[in-house]
Amino acid sequence: MPLRVRLTLWYGSALALVLIIFSVVLYAITARNLRDAVDQSLEETATTAVRSLEERGFLPLIDEEELLSQFPELARIDKFFQIFSPSGTITIRSPNIKQHEVPLSRTALETTFTGRTIFESAKYPNEPQLRLISVPIIYRGNLLYIVQVGTSMESIEETLHRFLILLIVAMPIALAVSLAAGWFLAGRALRPVDAITLAAQRIAAGDLSQRLTMSTAPDEIGRLAGTFNDMIGRLDTSFRQIRQFTSDASHELRTPLTVMKGETELVLRRPRPLEDYQSVLESNLEEIDRMARIVDELLFLSRADMGEVKMESLPVALESLVEDIHRQATLLGQDRNIEVVLGTVMPAVVQGDELRLRELLLNLVENAVKYSHPGGKVEIALVTNGQHTSLSVTDQGIGIAPADHARIFDRFFRTDDARAHTKKGTGLGLAICSWIVESHRGRIDVKSDVGHGSTFTVTLPLAPRSA
Repeated sequence: MPLRVRLTLWYGSALALVLIIFSVVLYAITARNLRDAVDQSLEETATTAVRSLEERGFLPLIDEEELLSQFPELARIDKFFQIFSPSGTITIRSPNIKQHEVPLSRTALETTFTGRTIFESAKYPNEPQLRLISVPIIYRGNLLYIVQVGTSMESIEETLHRFLILLIVAMPIALAVSLAAGWFLAGRALRPVDAITLAAQRIAAGDLSQRLTMSTAPDEIGRLAGTFNDMIGRLDTSFRQIRQFTSDASHELRTPLTVMKGETELVLRRPRPLEDYQSVLESNLEEIDRMARIVDELLFLSRADMGEVKMESLPVALESLVEDIHRQATLLGQDRNIEVVLGTVMPAVVQGDELRLRELLLNLVENAVKYSHPGGKVEIALVTNGQHTSLSVTDQGIGIAPADHARIFDRFFRTDDARAHTKKGTGLGLAICSWIVESHRGRIDVKSDVGHGSTFTVTLPLAPRSA
């Protein structure tokens, strides 16, 4: 069932229930108020009659004309009047009650003997209901008379009947109008959802440039549209990155394969000395090592993206780690005539994985040595500031253009200067460094100028001190 139909049905059902409850309560309150008004009118008339009898010394009037002159309210056709003796026999009654005998009920007689007023209802076949009030007249502790005033409930019943018919007719009309309005409003409310559905269908066909152009009002639909656009934007970015990653990975793997294939084909064209075959095999081994490193680093990043890389969380003394890496980097720098020195090294303990932090620092130092000019210098420093420590690696190498600072941590990204300077490298080392830093709740920054070198700074939170 369409959502619009379901919303309209739910709305109609709820509204019908509300209308029924409202009508029942309104009818009951109206009926109660009308009956209370009748009782109040009877009570006022009975009070007037009792007061008139008191003024005449509690002597009931015999003459009906004198009765009507003394009680002008009895001339109304909607009320009748009776005076009973303590035995329950009629002493006087008004002329408009001639057609019926309305005797005093036993309940009224017993109640008035106790000095209390009582309201009653009486019903004759095929005639409207009567409403009665019986008021005792007590003198010196004795019951002298019982004054009873009554009226027909015909007008009240007719009023309630007409009111009930009005409710029965008005309820379906109001329900129909409300359902039509609900159907219209549901359609208006769901119109943005239809737009989202159409956009999703176009996106499913491969067009990730689609966006919802509806007004981003701060309501549920506006938030949904904004979230939808953000999601598609992230998907578009992810797909672009995947395509770029696939292209870069293919390029990086195709290059060593092309070299291996070309050298092998060249050496096999004709018989050659043993030294030539050995040279080709050594070259192929270097390319195989390069491809193996690319595959290992890709596997590592893939496992990291899926959260499958286990990270320890132990106290790590960074100053000891820096000293160990410095000894290794000194040997690396000797091959290229590059000096690796230690700058300021302060004691610092962080919470993390020592193996990954060692890999982070070694990657940064290897890059610094790799992209430095012969005779240059690489400096490693460790400085503590407040609750954080900063580990920096500075070189005097080829540098990085400012436009490339934000991209150097992307996978397979290498600048043209870097490719020209050395063919070694996969473009994955800094991506791995960035992931390690983020896993330790830190950040990595770069400052660099082309031709003047680079400084990579890793900022990590210090481990909490034990009490």
